[in-house]
Amino acid sequence: MDSVLREHLHHAKLFAKVSLESVEHLFEACGRRKLERGDHLLEAGAANSHLYLILGGELRVYLQGRDMPEQAVLTGGDCVGEISLLDGQPASALVLAAQDTEVLAIPHDVLWSMVDCSHGVARNLLAIISGRVRDSNQALVAMQERSLEFEEAGSVDALTGIHNRRWLQEAFPRAMARCERDQNSLCLILADIDLFRDFNARFGYLTGDAVLRRIAARLADGLRAQDLIARYGGEAFVLMLPQAGLEDALPVAERLRELAAVGSGRQTGEGVTLSCGVAQMMPGETLESLISRADAALRSAKENGRNRVEAAA
Repeated sequence: MDSVLREHLHHAKLFAKVSLESVEHLFEACGRRKLERGDHLLEAGAANSHLYLILGGELRVYLQGRDMPEQAVLTGGDCVGEISLLDGQPASALVLAAQDTEVLAIPHDVLWSMVDCSHGVARNLLAIISGRVRDSNQALVAMQERSLEFEEAGSVDALTGIHNRRWLQEAFPRAMARCERDQNSLCLILADIDLFRDFNARFGYLTGDAVLRRIAARLADGLRAQDLIARYGGEAFVLMLPQAGLEDALPVAERLRELAAVGSGRQTGEGVTLSCGVAQMMPGETLESLISRADAALRSAKENGRNRVEAAA
């Protein structure tokens, strides 16, 4: 074994704290391989019969192709290909050279001979595999967290921070189905800021946005844990109250109307009031029908002077 290779092996994780004399004779069966930048060392789904020890350069591991971020970056002293050797399955990832790279190719049977000759090699191989599994688990968790973040971002109204209409169309029918199955009452409140276009024209859209955020926060704070709220669009909000009949929902709507009007001055919404329409779910009713009846009650509240609550017939 030449001195350059010996120096590389001393820095390799597979041979950490291992007396190379115990396995030195086995390196005669190993070959060196040089890769140019962009060359593929392993292909996902292809058979693999070697463990590759990086002597110099850089390899990158891709679990789902080049169009996705790399799962790992490997440099001198790292190795790759050990998983497919142990389970006898094809390679599970694409491994390519990110720059000109040299590797030592250790055949399958030679690797096991090294394990038989040295407990240290066996210990290091186990540590490498454990680290690889841990890295894969962390990558999976990160991927799931990103997926949840994207899902949450798609269901939250960017301006007010409460849920949006898309989320409403999924969550509200489920709540209705539960209440109908359990034979519980359910009410829906459609709330709309009075003369909001006039307010925007008077104070500007930035002030109007601040008012929308304030009212959304106060409406959300005024609900029970099981109640649902979403921005329906523009200056309208829709609230669902499971396990509540009209006798429960009307006082809630009145309290929310009063909460919306708390505060004065230009920045908090001078003269801003809220009108509400309330409808109780009928047996077999759809979300569209329930919202339509609440909207009719809301229009009645507007026609009767605004800043009031009306119940659907």
